[in-house]
Amino acid sequence: MQTPMNTGATKKSRLLELWHFVRRLSNDDAYERYLEHHATEHPGCAPLGRRAFYLREQQRKWTGVKRCC
Repeated sequence: MQTPMNTGATKKSRLLELWHFVRRLSNDDAYERYLEHHATEHPGCAPLGRRAFYLREQQRKWTGVKRCC
């Protein structure tokens, strides 16, 4: 049987997991994932700032043909 304190911690942990899932699903955590990738793959280079990253992603997303026909 779980104690009330343990149950609260479990609920909080599950809510936090859900929050991380929603952020990943909506791509809200893209900059944090970029920083993790950049730190492991390009350790000698400075990463883009948040604004520069956002502008680069917007350009990548909206440049070129994005339709099927």
